Amino acid sequence: YSLDGLVVFGLLLVCTCAYLRKVPRLRSWLLSERRGIWGVCHKAAVIGTRLHVAVAVSCLLMAFYILVGK
Repeated sequence: YSLDGLVVFGLLLVCTCAYLRKVPRLRSWLLSERRGIWGVCHKAAVIGTRLHVAVAVSCLLMAFYILVGK
């Protein structure tokens, strides 16, 4: 386990949940619950949609770090 792996997992979770929030059927089916594991997905989707610029920049920086820095 490493910190960069945890950051990659978090970024992928936020990006995936934000994408699923844009699909109407999946939004009502998956992201309507606000407690439990689906609540985590709901909160990640909210973070991804509200902070989309920061999440995109973080994804680019992490990709650059993994490809070049590691």
